[in-house]
Amino acid sequence: MDFELSDEQQAFADTARQFAQAEFAPHAARWDADGHFPREAIAKAGELGFCGLYAPENAGGLALPRLDATLVFEEMAAVDPSTTAFITIHNMATWMLGTWARPAVRDEWGPQLASGAKLASYCLTEPGAGSDAAALVTRAERDGDSYLISGSKAFISGAGSTDMLVLMARTGAAGSGAAGISAFAVPADLDGITYGKKEEKMGWNSQPTRVIHFDNVRVPAQNLLGSEGEGFKIAMKGLDGGRINIACCSVGAAQGALTQAQAHLHARRQFGKSLASFQALQFKLADMATELVAARQMVRLAASRLDAGARDASTYCAMAKRFATDAGFMVCNEALQLHGGYGYIREYPLERLMRDARVHQILEGTNEIMRVIIARRMLEADAPDVIR
Repeated sequence: MDFELSDEQQAFADTARQFAQAEFAPHAARWDADGHFPREAIAKAGELGFCGLYAPENAGGLALPRLDATLVFEEMAAVDPSTTAFITIHNMATWMLGTWARPAVRDEWGPQLASGAKLASYCLTEPGAGSDAAALVTRAERDGDSYLISGSKAFISGAGSTDMLVLMARTGAAGSGAAGISAFAVPADLDGITYGKKEEKMGWNSQPTRVIHFDNVRVPAQNLLGSEGEGFKIAMKGLDGGRINIACCSVGAAQGALTQAQAHLHARRQFGKSLASFQALQFKLADMATELVAARQMVRLAASRLDAGARDASTYCAMAKRFATDAGFMVCNEALQLHGGYGYIREYPLERLMRDARVHQILEGTNEIMRVIIARRMLEADAPDVIR
């Protein structure tokens, strides 16, 4: 067991940190305030391989372990959790297409997505199917050498500004549950696709979120990912990695907040002394750091389990997502508190980091659903000896 990063892993982290400082830090506050989707900056991330970190090499990706990808995502999220979170979603969709698409679709779209020249959205959630994803009703009917897709997707990151939609739709009977769901690679500009209004959100403002409507959208049959009925399995495999990714964004946001708070405690003076000299505030900083380090190690453990193909990888991914997103939000909130009134104004990044981190407790499966996943496994007879 080795907790130290290799030279190559450290180089990835250093590169990501330098990139984020150069390309995100000067603009993140403006992107948030203006609701600007920074495709140019994302494309520059793609030039470094950050848009296809763990996508297969034959799809143009780097095929890195998930553990290595966490290092990149964390460093970028310390500066801009919102933009980084979109990049993680794009990575997930790119990996899914690269892994399950037929060669013609993979060869056409994989390199463009992995390079950041084209961007992808992940389309699972519907207006009536959130936590109960297996209840989705968007329908795909076979029609000759095509499928006709009708329905709606909700809360789709990047919708209206991306080029490819990795979409789950029902090909089985209405009551077929998870077994009746299939996955598709749907070009975002096909006839019959319309986009709702851009949602006004608490955070994540550098990426658009919209409803997408599909009205008899004709998709070539070769755009099916995997086989009919495999879509839910594919979606859940994507979400295992997606949960680690969002956990990384929380760890990164918390690191950014902790760094700001530590500097503020030294710089700010009250009652004739620096804030750093007050023991109550020292204890608060100590607890923040402890929770952050624990969250980081939980995320890296889950990533290593996923890399190893461990039987219980999904359980560890759920644990990491639940713990890191709760801890990350707590650290951001406490950092804001340590800044007092300064933390509440936009001149400082604390309020943006906190707003961006809050949604991580909801998406990629709410933290309540993460507890359901963990509890189901923990009630099995061997769990106390295996889940450690």
